[in-house]
Amino acid sequence: MNDTSARLSVGFSWIGHSLMHIVSALYLTVVLALEREWRISYDDLIRLWTLGALLIGLGAPLAGWLGDRWGSARMMAVFFLMTGAGSVAAGLADGPSALMIALAVLGLGASIYHPVGMAWIVSNAANRGKAMAWLGLFGTFGVATAAVVAGTLIELWSWRAAFILPGAICLVLGFVLAVLISAGIVRERHGDAKPQPAPSRGDVVRAFIVLSVTMVCAGIMFNAMQVVLPKLFDARLGQLLGGSTLGVGGLVTLVYLVAALPQFIGGSLAERYSLKRLYTLCLFIQTPMMAAVAVLADLPLVAAAALVVIASQTQIPAENLLLARYTPGKHRGLAYGAKYILSFGAGPLAVQLVAMVYERTGDFTVLYLILALLAAVAFLAALLLPDDRKPAPVVAPAPAE
Repeated sequence: MNDTSARLSVGFSWIGHSLMHIVSALYLTVVLALEREWRISYDDLIRLWTLGALLIGLGAPLAGWLGDRWGSARMMAVFFLMTGAGSVAAGLADGPSALMIALAVLGLGASIYHPVGMAWIVSNAANRGKAMAWLGLFGTFGVATAAVVAGTLIELWSWRAAFILPGAICLVLGFVLAVLISAGIVRERHGDAKPQPAPSRGDVVRAFIVLSVTMVCAGIMFNAMQVVLPKLFDARLGQLLGGSTLGVGGLVTLVYLVAALPQFIGGSLAERYSLKRLYTLCLFIQTPMMAAVAVLADLPLVAAAALVVIASQTQIPAENLLLARYTPGKHRGLAYGAKYILSFGAGPLAVQLVAMVYERTGDFTVLYLILALLAAVAFLAALLLPDDRKPAPVVAPAPAE
């Protein structure tokens, strides 16, 4: 494996993380424009994303399995091409049914990224903590800019442009990566650039059970927060923002950008300190802050929402490194796929939860109280993780090809 291939692999993985989150979240802001143009209620429109959100989770294990066997680089090219095609098709949709199908294609393509992209970067990165920190930064950038990208393109052109332009960028990158693979410039790596300690079987089983619980809770929390934040700000800050879609998107972007630096720091800390302690602390912080979001308005609401996002984004590098620590390298893609069927598979549950609560109450107070309870459950479960401060034997490095 040459250094150029490793650097390109890490670079495409970083960029892919941003684009996955941007394209997957475009609809959450576009829906505000569709409410007015199509004259369909928010709860009916947001349900159109249910199948796409479901496929992001359900497609992950198969994508991870294919990545382990067919190759991570090849699957990443498929990710860019399929996600881009789904986004462009969404921009060309002429009604709810066509839009739902396009969003489903987009979701299936997006399901490839996390199991394959994570395994790709872990195997190619010499410094996992630093690589995960940058990966988190790119992901946060994607989450943060999705709303403002959609809002800006809607204001400048239309909601269709908000889908078509980002989709076209994905298609171009997929073509470029496919060419680099065909030319032998980007190659597959067999084995890790940096071997990891071998945990005991008991620790592996305990970590699997605990992380299954925490990832389901965190998945519902993350997806519900991302789905509802534009509508929450529109409802509680509408007068302050002048009722502008761009204003709502810009504020959502600001909240997620605030989390960028702490997540980068979190990735660096995850390389040096106890993953369990960092992970548990982030879950603990989210419990009172979710409850605060339930009742606050105006600038205090923005501050509380920012703290929730900071904590949720900072925990991600620790969670990914915990999974890498307790998973054999040859099954890592499948393991990350299992993670995302739990976390992003919780996406449709979050969408339905948002729609149900909003339909019955007309606001999001009860929703955020439920999310606070889930954060508390995840925190208590994380306390049962194995102690990762104790020394473990180091496995021999696997050969790279």
